[in-house]
Amino acid sequence: MYLCSHHHWPSSTMASPEPPGGEIMELGAGAAVASCSGSSSTSPGPSGAKVDSQLQDAVHLKMEGNKFYKEKNLRSAIGRYHRSLLVLRSLDSDVTAAVKGFGPEAPILTAGQEELLRNTQVDCYNNLAACLLQRECVDYTRVQEYSLRVLQWRPGDIKALYRAGVASLQLGNAQSAKQYLTQASKGQPNDTNVRRHLQQAEDRLSTEYQKEKALYRGMFSSSQRAGEGASGGVTQK
Repeated sequence: MYLCSHHHWPSSTMASPEPPGGEIMELGAGAAVASCSGSSSTSPGPSGAKVDSQLQDAVHLKMEGNKFYKEKNLRSAIGRYHRSLLVLRSLDSDVTAAVKGFGPEAPILTAGQEELLRNTQVDCYNNLAACLLQRECVDYTRVQEYSLRVLQWRPGDIKALYRAGVASLQLGNAQSAKQYLTQASKGQPNDTNVRRHLQQAEDRLSTEYQKEKALYRGMFSSSQRAGEGASGGVTQK
């Protein structure tokens, strides 16, 4: 669902796009190699070297995306984050297990490689959601999807909780929005944007509740009047 808006998001930690080097530690190509191989006492074989190379490529693409974001070039930033995620798909056992038998299986990753893979995926999905919220026509369905992917791996990620709440509110699901924003407020109790959107979700739920009460009251009154009318037409003997 796309909603066009000229509203500018306030520059707080919750509303602004994921800053490079902010919530998740950013790793350069050299750091990526260290992280990947540091958990193993033996040097990786050919497959391990290929995995390291792919992880380096993904991290590099993500960092390019961060650079474009700094330059306010959201289109290019989004493209780099998508490309990074595409590189990581072939290494993600969760993805390849779903299509087993239709392609090569994912290589077995070391603990360090697995951590770098997830960190990069979380960064990219968080940053994609943040970029989309800066667009004039916001695709809230996609923002929600990306935020929920982050929460699948990191249930307590505050920014993903906040963005999932905002997206759910805009998509008309005030109950889910309240749940996400309540969790976000526990991690950021003083954040004005979290509190503002949480209040909006609660106000909308209250309005919906009052409408339901009025609807049921009207239905009850109508059925009661119909019952009285029917009984009035019976001749007593």
